[in-house]
Amino acid sequence: MQLTMASVAGRWSRAVGLCTTVLLLDMAFCKGFVEDLDESFKDNRKDDIWLVDFYAPWCGHCKKLEPIWNEVGLEMKNIGSPVKVGKMDATSYASIASEFGVRGYPTIKLLKGDLAYNYRGPRTKDDIIEFAHRVSGALIRPLPSQQMFEHVQKRHRVFFVYIGGESPLKEKYIDAASELIVYTYFFSALEEVIPEYVTLKEMPAVLVFKDETYFVYDEYEDGDLSSWISRERFQNYLTMDGFLLYELGDTGKLVAIAVIDEKNTSIEHTRLKSIIQEVAKDYRDHFHKDFQFGHMDGNDYINTLLMDELTVPTVVVLNTSNQQYYLLDRQINNAKDMVQFINNILDGTVEAQGGDSILQRLKRIVFDAKSTVVYHVLWNLHS
Repeated sequence: MQLTMASVAGRWSRAVGLCTTVLLLDMAFCKGFVEDLDESFKDNRKDDIWLVDFYAPWCGHCKKLEPIWNEVGLEMKNIGSPVKVGKMDATSYASIASEFGVRGYPTIKLLKGDLAYNYRGPRTKDDIIEFAHRVSGALIRPLPSQQMFEHVQKRHRVFFVYIGGESPLKEKYIDAASELIVYTYFFSALEEVIPEYVTLKEMPAVLVFKDETYFVYDEYEDGDLSSWISRERFQNYLTMDGFLLYELGDTGKLVAIAVIDEKNTSIEHTRLKSIIQEVAKDYRDHFHKDFQFGHMDGNDYINTLLMDELTVPTVVVLNTSNQQYYLLDRQINNAKDMVQFINNILDGTVEAQGGDSILQRLKRIVFDAKSTVVYHVLWNLHS
């Protein structure tokens, strides 16, 4: 019996050793497609397009990104991308990092000639690769045929199209694209390329295609083109997370969120989500300019953001630009209730809570300190 146990133990040890070796070889293989950059990068980079991770050796978030970054390097090589993937220790080469505007770690940038584009999206392999593909390509991509338009429409949930010839509007479109290409795709087409269901009152025109329909930019109603694109680059209804809420801060909109438990199939949770979806769709013309709609799974993030304890399910309306929020003191049972809530926010009859005043900042310091203490107590209890 002892011999058998020893034999099993030996086999197990060899298996673990083999798995460890394979894992290390796999990690080394992936790392082989990410170049370690040094001071020579400053002079040699302009002949190529580079996707660079500026990191600090002591940074926890940087260490978490490292295996993902290695996968990005491998995938970019496999798909034959012209973009080279590298990483630079921004503490060892601080002057170069500073020249590229690196202020924190990790910082991801795509460097293309004299241009440097910041990546602010989720730190996932697919999202980073999508960013690199979008930004490294043409600023305005032509749609020469209806077939190409249909292909783009199937691939992208939101995209913008300029229709027409040379014009002052096209110049504004190019300027907006150069600023916002980090977020979305920009195309150009002739009128005969767009679908027959699209009706244009005048040419040239800028359109956004999303939510299974389209919307036309109106300079008189919508104001600055770049601001309009910033507002319209999101679908009308979103599944919210912390990253998206941060991004929505640039739109100037209030964000109406159904905070639910997606695993809970009870009528209270599913109904609230449906109500928000209904208002987002049916009242777009009334509220789209001022409100973004969506839902969030769970209340952990919202509770931390608001320094409050929200009961799930509930609806909260956030002002992401000044950290104010609105809560209703009664249950929302239908779309009519939600519309009334929104109108009361607009006319000022619902009082805003929170904000970024000195008092609120002090409250945040105390809240964060208490949260840290609770975390360490729970950690010690379970260790």
